[in-house]
Amino acid sequence: MLYSCSVKREYQRPETELPGQFRTGSESGQTTPNTDSAGIARLEWKAFFTDSALQLLIDSVLSRNYDMQTAFNTVRLNAEFLKQARVAWLPTLNAGVQASTSRLSQNSLNGLNLAEATGSKHMEDYLAGLDLSWEIDIWNKTGLGKKAALANYLQSEAAVTWLKTRLIASTASAYYQLLTLHEQLTIAQRNLGLQDSTLRIMRLQHEAGQVSLLAVQQAEVQKETTAALIPELEQALMIQENALSILMAEEPQAIAVKSEPVEFSIPEELSAGVPAALLSYRPDVRASEYALQAADAEVGISQANRYPSLSITASGGLNAFKASSWFTTPASLFGTVAGNLVQPVFNHRRLKTEYEAAKIRRENAVIEFRSNVLQAVGEVSDALVQLTKLEEQIDRAQTRKTILEKAIPNARLLFNSGMATYLEVITAQQNALQNELSLTSLKRQRINAYILLYRSLGGA
Repeated sequence: MLYSCSVKREYQRPETELPGQFRTGSESGQTTPNTDSAGIARLEWKAFFTDSALQLLIDSVLSRNYDMQTAFNTVRLNAEFLKQARVAWLPTLNAGVQASTSRLSQNSLNGLNLAEATGSKHMEDYLAGLDLSWEIDIWNKTGLGKKAALANYLQSEAAVTWLKTRLIASTASAYYQLLTLHEQLTIAQRNLGLQDSTLRIMRLQHEAGQVSLLAVQQAEVQKETTAALIPELEQALMIQENALSILMAEEPQAIAVKSEPVEFSIPEELSAGVPAALLSYRPDVRASEYALQAADAEVGISQANRYPSLSITASGGLNAFKASSWFTTPASLFGTVAGNLVQPVFNHRRLKTEYEAAKIRRENAVIEFRSNVLQAVGEVSDALVQLTKLEEQIDRAQTRKTILEKAIPNARLLFNSGMATYLEVITAQQNALQNELSLTSLKRQRINAYILLYRSLGGA
């Protein structure tokens, strides 16, 4: 009978359907094999983000961020619960001292007996003793509770690691967005100067009767359009600085960055690994599995609560009805020992409901685990597809830039010699500006794709 009621539970990881490789977007969307099962997830974050200015920002975020502080406190909290669970098998022992006095009715039987026995109208009682209670762990509830507490503790640690990964990725993304905005602002200011030069030439030619007033007006519109782009970029830049400051738990302020073009050094032998490695390296997947282990242990505990419980109680100490004889030994000594076996029979279906609810929570934990695994695979694939396709877009934008760098001086020379219209000059300048802004944006998107790859693989 005892064997049939056993609640010993051995955790088994749920089966998950994982592809052999990630989808990369190359070769008509086919996947490419990769034998490195660790990949980026094994890299220390400073080996992936090598920019020294970015490293200082990340260090500041990790040490000051309020969410990180809260997460560390959650780990400390679960560590205390784990300490408690590890000694839950020990008996409880309470010490107490009690003194009381009671005046009994003189017309009651007890009052008459007290008066005849002691000649007093008051009954006094003095007690000092120890009470011990110990539940015998027949169904391994203590062991299951320890498993649940350990899983909760490990889950909170994995949550800290996942938060660290996300904060690093968010800081890096904000930093490179800041660099991109600075570069785009420089491009806009440089083009504004170029368009101002073009406008002066057209005004001179208009005064000489070589171009119409419409040409001058078109050049003025183009200049004002570019000028309006500058405050727009400055606004975005300051908002990005504010967001980065808040990540560092500081008041909004300007953030100094290098003035060089946006570049990102890619680690050698960059590898995404294989999907199966996500189960071990991605922190949120590990956290969801720990949550599943805790839910599995809770099912066992709720099942054990429906079975009989055996407890032993004992008490002993000194008891007397006079204070003067309270500590007189051995006359004042007393002691009791009792065993108690209790089987729940009818408890308003509460225990049955708790057991069924625990099983449902475990099923939800399994679903969440599988969902997190699938989401992780999708995020890695998204990052790899972005990297593949962005490289193609950057190559074409770089080709356009090379062509436009030659087209602008050619258009101005042809215009000055009367072989090109003012519209051709304006169009060439506008195309060059838009292409430069687009190229910096594509490069930032490529950096963000690398950051997403780092985050989705669980790098820390």
